[in-house]
Amino acid sequence: MRAAANVAAPPSVVSGFSKESEMVVVVSRQGKELVEIIKELDEYFLRAADAASVVNGVLEVHTFSNIPTSSTNYHQLNSSGDDIMVGRMGMVNNVNGSSHCSTIERLYAWEKKLFHEVKNAEKIKMEHEKRVEQLRRLEVKRADYFKTEKTKKEVEKLESQIEVATQAIQTTSNEIIKLRETELYPQLLDIFVSRFRGSFKVTFRENGFQFMCMWRSMYECHQVQMHIVDQLKFLNAIPSNEPTSEIHRQSTLQLEVELQQWHQSFCSVVKAQRDYIRSLTGWLRLSLFQFNKNPLMRSIQDSTIYSLCEQWQLEIDNVPDKVASEGIKSLWTVIHAIVIQQAEELKQKKRSETANKQLEKRAIELRTLEAKYGPYSMPEMSSSRKGRNPVGEKRAKVDMLKAKAEEEKAKHEKAVSVSRAMTLNNMQMGLPHVFQAMTGFSSVCKQAFEKVYNEAKNMDQDLDVKRLMMA
Repeated sequence: MRAAANVAAPPSVVSGFSKESEMVVVVSRQGKELVEIIKELDEYFLRAADAASVVNGVLEVHTFSNIPTSSTNYHQLNSSGDDIMVGRMGMVNNVNGSSHCSTIERLYAWEKKLFHEVKNAEKIKMEHEKRVEQLRRLEVKRADYFKTEKTKKEVEKLESQIEVATQAIQTTSNEIIKLRETELYPQLLDIFVSRFRGSFKVTFRENGFQFMCMWRSMYECHQVQMHIVDQLKFLNAIPSNEPTSEIHRQSTLQLEVELQQWHQSFCSVVKAQRDYIRSLTGWLRLSLFQFNKNPLMRSIQDSTIYSLCEQWQLEIDNVPDKVASEGIKSLWTVIHAIVIQQAEELKQKKRSETANKQLEKRAIELRTLEAKYGPYSMPEMSSSRKGRNPVGEKRAKVDMLKAKAEEEKAKHEKAVSVSRAMTLNNMQMGLPHVFQAMTGFSSVCKQAFEKVYNEAKNMDQDLDVKRLMMA
């Protein structure tokens, strides 16, 4: 998207500085063409993508799994039977050698097993109650001895089955608790706190907090981009008369597609994070508080893992993603307007070319007639074509086509001018808006995950102290 030569701007620089990363950026404010500004923006998009790739190496977001919560942990059946959606967020191996994705999948398998075991136990209990009532009636009626003994044995068999089912439920519940405490909780901490342990000693590395570091980098990149687009004000306001080339048009179409995908991806990633942490927090709420009424049965990690997820959910719910998504969408809209204008310019170019071809064809015919009759031939006097002047008629036709060709050419030139002006104006309006929105959004995310990071760090330290005291 090239603009005309720029008006000279005073040489100056804008510096961006981050204490966390100690990254210094210098943005020149010397006059540049639009294509140069776009290239600079693209460079910082790549840097932002690199920051996100670190998290992609840590987390892999897959499909959602239905995890039955109606049987969570403690021998009780939730009459509603509702399911929750827990996102399977994969993670590189932790100190236990298991990925977060693997842990979630195994939790799902154990929860599913527990769900069926609880339902089976309830079924056995109902059958047991039925047989006990039947035995009571037989004994009251002093019924046949063999029938009474048979029912009594059935009751004893069902009691044995209840004991086995209860033990199976307890075993499965213990496996879920073990997974939650030894794998899930440390993995959630690892998402926020990069650490290594030795004799319960924890060393925190600030750059190990992947989410916080990612949003720091995102914030810095978008902040620099905001300074870069500030250079748009130095572009020449006089539109270029250079027509839109096919490469230019394809590039604009590609930009429109990329912006549409950016908008969709942005909305999807925010929704995925919210769905994941809401599901996880909801599952923990049921697991730790609704089904576990005895506070003495809760481990020292129960409240901390829930508090961590609750803090995470609170922060992610308060992130103002609407402003950022609308900013991306508005830029997508103005680029779409440019695409439509470029298409109209192309149509007008074809109309101008068609008019020129018709003019050229008739001009050749006129020259042929002039060569035959002379440039100023007299009207024909034959009876069939009395009073006709073929040269004059052809010249009139050529003059009419010439006027039309000039008109179509003027329309094309106007379309070119409109395309150039719209490109510049839409960029000058749309780009600052989107990067202001993204800078604000990434700043809030950075602060939000800093809070969760500090919460996780404090929890991890407190947990290690408790472990050390219990050792």
